[in-house]
Amino acid sequence: MTFDRHQRWRLILGKRVEDQIRGGGGAGMGAGSGGGLLTREMAEMDAALGALYDIEETEPGNGSGSSTKRSAGLGASRPKLAAWLGDVRKYFEQDVVAVIQQDAIEKKGWKELLFEPESLAQITPSVELVGTLLTMKDMIPDRAKDAAREIVRSVVEEIKKRMQGELERAVRGALDRSRHQPIPSLPNLDWRRTIGKNLKNYQKDRRTIVPDRFFFFARQHRRREWNVIVAMDQSGSMASSVVYGGVMGSILASLPALETHVVAFDTEVVDLTPRLVDPVDLIFGIQLGGGTDINRAVGYCQGLVSNPRRTLFILLTDLYEGGNQEQMVKRMEEMVQSGVRAMCLLALDDSGTPMYDAELAKKLAKLGVPCFACTPNALPPMLEAALKGHDLEMIARRFDARKAEGRDV
Repeated sequence: MTFDRHQRWRLILGKRVEDQIRGGGGAGMGAGSGGGLLTREMAEMDAALGALYDIEETEPGNGSGSSTKRSAGLGASRPKLAAWLGDVRKYFEQDVVAVIQQDAIEKKGWKELLFEPESLAQITPSVELVGTLLTMKDMIPDRAKDAAREIVRSVVEEIKKRMQGELERAVRGALDRSRHQPIPSLPNLDWRRTIGKNLKNYQKDRRTIVPDRFFFFARQHRRREWNVIVAMDQSGSMASSVVYGGVMGSILASLPALETHVVAFDTEVVDLTPRLVDPVDLIFGIQLGGGTDINRAVGYCQGLVSNPRRTLFILLTDLYEGGNQEQMVKRMEEMVQSGVRAMCLLALDDSGTPMYDAELAKKLAKLGVPCFACTPNALPPMLEAALKGHDLEMIARRFDARKAEGRDV
């Protein structure tokens, strides 16, 4: 579908502009079938947008004052709602459809989108939609719960495709590279160590090394080499982050080399570790909204630490503490001093710079707990560097530098 500039402006500004053009001698501004600016397909697209975005206008009421009207709308009619969803998906790309749907739910209150299987079946899945489902999961009627779970499952599978391979490679790269095996296998040849140990065998006339010994990386995983604890803030602002965090926890739990714990918290702490076998079940165990007691969550996680020097603690939160901040900072200091490698992810999503408590972030940074946002694509190298023992503050600075350069982080 092609548009001239008048049609583009007409779609952007809404139907009331066309009325003004017709009434203001602006007929020469563009041509379309039936004397209008838009073709039939454009008119259908405009109706889909107008149902959601048309501006309320005022008109005189029956008495004093004025009343408001809207030029388009769907009401609570299930057939109209289903038709609207069909038009939106017909005329717009998938990422735009996800934004429009989210606006319909959040800005217009069209909760019917989530309450009927017919509507849910047509909704384009997105991480943001899953976040909305979690905030309203107790309100979704039984007849629509299966459809809601399918939406969550499709989003989880998409995230797993995006993250799983890289996360598994990162963990193997961090834990397997210091161990060797005598069984020869070319894909597992440790080139650096083999060359280093055989430099004495360099032959000048051939200008090459003739090794007398080879070194190979171990293929098998040791079990439970590291304890990874992920604590996720369930406040509403962290919706996308906890969806990614839940999938991350499930992937890490599938690796024999790691003992993985995932907890979610608001003013209470819920241990989701038993649900790690099914990321969809884990995500439905999250209850977005409510207050925030980070101190209580950190205290619970302290009890999960058995070997501090082989423990990585990932705190996923915007740091807006509703509990005892002083005690929370003290607990974090105790963990770091005991040998726990700790970091705070202010966000784990693609949204960019998060809103967070900058003062509390500075306090944690002074303890050696870096605080930074991280995209899902950047999570595997961050995890690998942390498990290898690299300086966590250096990791945080590297991510900040990449963001400043506009690179993917």
